[in-house]
Amino acid sequence: MLRGHELDAGAVDDVIDDFCRRGYLDDDALASALVASGVERKGQGRVALSRSLSQRGIPRDVIDRALDELPDDDDERALDFARTKARSLSRLDPDTALRRLVGQLARRGYNGAVAMKAAKTALRETTFGSTTSGVRFVDSD
Repeated sequence: MLRGHELDAGAVDDVIDDFCRRGYLDDDALASALVASGVERKGQGRVALSRSLSQRGIPRDVIDRALDELPDDDDERALDFARTKARSLSRLDPDTALRRLVGQLARRGYNGAVAMKAAKTALRETTFGSTTSGVRFVDSD
């Protein structure tokens, strides 16, 4: 890109050296920051994080190192996300709510087993799938 601005080779090298010294060209630091942001702000799972870093052109070995820094808490993060979304699905029948919630989790990068487990737990906690007990009101004439 710098060569496109008609800079001589010495000037290009100076700029690259300066950028390296300031940490602007540090793929490891960028990958770590993007992983932290994806987890904290977007609630993304490993698959989505890996895809996002790959789309930015970050090398596979750097991606693997950044993801290795993550604690193995996909189950907990998926459940936290599912709990927040389950409330908004309370008007739906249980099968539809489960399908939608699993889809949302999958789009966030959680694998099928993690997404299904989190969705079932969150929906069960919001009374889906449980038998109702107590008083039931019916219309009478």
